[in-house]
Amino acid sequence: MTIPSLLFALLIALGLGALYHFIRGGEALHLVAYLLMSVLGFAAGHFIGWWRGWTLFQFGPLNLGPEIVGALVFLALSDWLIHLPPRTTDS
Repeated sequence: MTIPSLLFALLIALGLGALYHFIRGGEALHLVAYLLMSVLGFAAGHFIGWWRGWTLFQFGPLNLGPEIVGALVFLALSDWLIHLPPRTTDS
């Protein structure tokens, strides 16, 4: 994978994280978490798609179908974890 394709993948992943934060809202720390999880999910989707041989919306070396799905799954998971209520120890 070339440097321009890596930068384009990073641009797409960060754009998805920023869009998710724009829709969901929240603090600046949530934005950082969404951006990080979007990049991790994008990379996980890429490697799972490559490993399983899935091709959907191929754009050069990028396989945008599994990559976007991976980013969205990681974003939903991180959003769920961020908004969990804190544990209390009522005795």
